[in-house]
Amino acid sequence: MKHLLAGAVALALGGGAASAGSHLESLTLQLKWVTQAQFAGYYVALEKGFYEEEGLDLTIKPGGPDIAPTQVIAGGGADVTVEWMPAALAARERGLALVNIAQPFKSSGMMLSCRKDTGIASPADFPGKTLGVWFFGNEYPFLSWMSQLGVPTEGGDAGVEVLKQGFNVDPILNGQADCVSTMTYNEYWQIIDAGVSPDELVVFKYEDQGVATLEDGLYVLEDRLADDGFKDQLVRFVRASMKGWKYAEENPDEAAEIVLEFDETGAQTEKHQKRMMGEIAKLTAGSNGALEPADFQRTVDTLLAGGSDPVITADPGAAAWTHEITDAALN
Repeated sequence: MKHLLAGAVALALGGGAASAGSHLESLTLQLKWVTQAQFAGYYVALEKGFYEEEGLDLTIKPGGPDIAPTQVIAGGGADVTVEWMPAALAARERGLALVNIAQPFKSSGMMLSCRKDTGIASPADFPGKTLGVWFFGNEYPFLSWMSQLGVPTEGGDAGVEVLKQGFNVDPILNGQADCVSTMTYNEYWQIIDAGVSPDELVVFKYEDQGVATLEDGLYVLEDRLADDGFKDQLVRFVRASMKGWKYAEENPDEAAEIVLEFDETGAQTEKHQKRMMGEIAKLTAGSNGALEPADFQRTVDTLLAGGSDPVITADPGAAAWTHEITDAALN
């Protein structure tokens, strides 16, 4: 196992990487979830010495069900956080001025997975059904989608019953829900591994429904961008991170094995992580780290289309993101 939180990370790397005694600058990254291939680029960059080559001593803090990345960074527990844009923009509107400095994920992996035997064949069949939904900021794309469909989320024959889903797929396995929230790279496969055939499921990808929002971007607090020294650290961090992501895309099995080395819980399996990395590579493909303004606007438009209870009430505009860091990192 690799230990991420114990001072300077000393790795036996060889080659031209800086040593642990080279006065590396400390930087802390808060992940959105637990150690898994969803974050492989950062672990690969750490293991391969890409951060050390940039003069950085990176600490990676795993997330979990009781960890809200926005709260961690607001409290000074991290310099950079991985977050989904809906949660970041909602936090910004509430007064936590987060700024997207890079967007390694180009596509969304979010889906709603439903059992065919419930009679669901299209979104028109949702009314009267029970749908499992993640909260803690993950509910925003779902609520916007239902609003655009004109489907109430308070139950009843014309609406859907929203089940506050834990971070598992138990509700669809035990008949508690007709559909559950899943990611292409994780929970969908948990359903399959539990013995449900893909033929028994119908999935609705948020990308296909036109309500996909950006996931797994890198965010910092806006006021810290006034510090030129911090911005220089971010440039080096993003450069090393994207090098890690591209290495992971090209070497998915090795990347998954690296992630497993950093999993201090021992909960992950090689089969699951290699499968996850294969799916994650599809989501990071096509991104050089720079946020596409059109993708940002699609996310904002989706969130604004929230009917009487939108996720955000105003377009935050270009203040919510910057190309300054990625432009410097890519040059």
